[in-house]
Amino acid sequence: MSKEKIPNPWYVGVVSGMASYIDSAAIISNGTALVIYQKTIGITAVEIGILSGLLTLAIALGAFSGGRLGDRLGRRKVFIFTMLMIVMGTLLLAFGLNFPLLLLGTLLVGLATGADLPVSLATISEAANDENRGKIIGLSNMLWTVGIGVTIAISSIVGDWGKLGAQILFLHVCLVSAIVLLLRLSIPESPLWLVARDELKRGVATVRAQTSSYKDLLRGKYLWPFIALSVFYTFTNLAANTGGQFGAYIAVNVVGISISTSSLWGLCMMPVGLFFNLFFMRIVDTPKRMTFFVIGALAMVAGYLILPVLRFTPAALLGSMFLLGVGNGLAFEGIMKVWAQESFPTMLRSTAQGLIVAIARLTCGVLAFVTPVLLDAGPVIFYLLLVTIVSIGLVAGWLCFHGTQRNEFNAEAEALDSVSGLK
Repeated sequence: MSKEKIPNPWYVGVVSGMASYIDSAAIISNGTALVIYQKTIGITAVEIGILSGLLTLAIALGAFSGGRLGDRLGRRKVFIFTMLMIVMGTLLLAFGLNFPLLLLGTLLVGLATGADLPVSLATISEAANDENRGKIIGLSNMLWTVGIGVTIAISSIVGDWGKLGAQILFLHVCLVSAIVLLLRLSIPESPLWLVARDELKRGVATVRAQTSSYKDLLRGKYLWPFIALSVFYTFTNLAANTGGQFGAYIAVNVVGISISTSSLWGLCMMPVGLFFNLFFMRIVDTPKRMTFFVIGALAMVAGYLILPVLRFTPAALLGSMFLLGVGNGLAFEGIMKVWAQESFPTMLRSTAQGLIVAIARLTCGVLAFVTPVLLDAGPVIFYLLLVTIVSIGLVAGWLCFHGTQRNEFNAEAEALDSVSGLK
C-alpha cells in the first residue's frame, strides 16, 4: 500500500489556522458594515441588534455542532464545507441587500466560523509533534490578531465609501475564504483521526477509539480539564469580549475620548500584541510555559484593574491596552487552544473544544445584552466585577495545568506508523 504524502505541519498550521483570521475578520467586518448599511440601505437599529445577536449565537451553535462533526465524520470534510458556507454567506452579506438575505448570510457565516475553529485546531495539533505543536497553534492565535488589524486597516480606508465600503469588507472575508478553501483541498485527513476511526470500526479497545461521547467529558480524567478550560475561557472571554464589542462605547461614554483617538491607540498597540504572540510561540513548548502564563495572568488582571483604580482617565485606558496586549498574548486564547489539544484524545478533541468555545460565546452574548446598562449605572463596579471574574478564570487554569503537563498525544503516537494503509 502506498504511503500518502503528509504535508509539512507548518503548512497545515497556516492553512488551517486561517480559520482564526477569518473568525476575527468576519466579526469586525460585520460590526462595521452593518452600521454602514443602516445609513445606506435603511436597515433599522432593531435589525442590526438581531443580526449582531444572531452572529454570536450562530458561532456558539457552530462550535458546538462542528466540533462534534469533526470527531464523527473527520476533520477534512468539515473544514472544507465550512469554507464553502463562509464564501456563500459573505456573498449574501455583500449583495443580498435586504434583511432576510442578510439574516441568512449572517447565519451561514456564524455557523461556519464557529464550526471551523475546533476542527481546524484539531487538524493542526494532530499534524504537529511535541516539539512544535504549541508553536503552530500559537501561530493560529497570531493570525486572529492579524485578521483584526487587516480588517481595521481596510475599514479605515473604505469606511466612508458608503454601501461599496461595506461590500468590500465582506468581500475581503469572501476572497480569503475562497483562497483558504483551495489550499485546504491539498490537506489530507488527519492521520491520528484515521487510526482512531479504524480502531473504532474494528472494536479495538484503545483510549482514542473508545473515548468519543459527551459523557466521557463528565467523568474520569477528562472531567477536571473540561471544567477548568470552560471556566478559564468563559471568564477571561467575558472581559475580552466587553473590550472588543464595547471598546468604542467605553472610550467615548466613559473615558471621554473620540472614536478616532481610541482606534489610533488600538492600532499603535497591535505590535505589542503581535510581539507577545510571537514570544508565546517561542516559549510554549518549553518548561517555561507556566511561568510566563503567570506573568501574563498578572498583566491581564492589572489591565482591567487599572481603569477603575485610575478612574477611567485616558492614561488609564492607554495603560490598560498595553497590559492587555501582554496578558492576552501569554495567558488567554493561545494557551487555551494548546491545553485543549493536549487534554483530550482524538475522537473527543474537537468535540471538547467546540463545547468549550460554545459555552464561552453564549455567555458573552448574554452579557453583551446588558453591558451598556451596567456601564451607565456604574463603570467602576462593573470593571471590579470583571477583574473578579477574570481572576477566577485564570486561577482555574493555573490550578488544573500548573503541575505535570498533560499530553494525550503521548498515548497515541505509537500508532502513527500504521496510518499509511488507511483510506
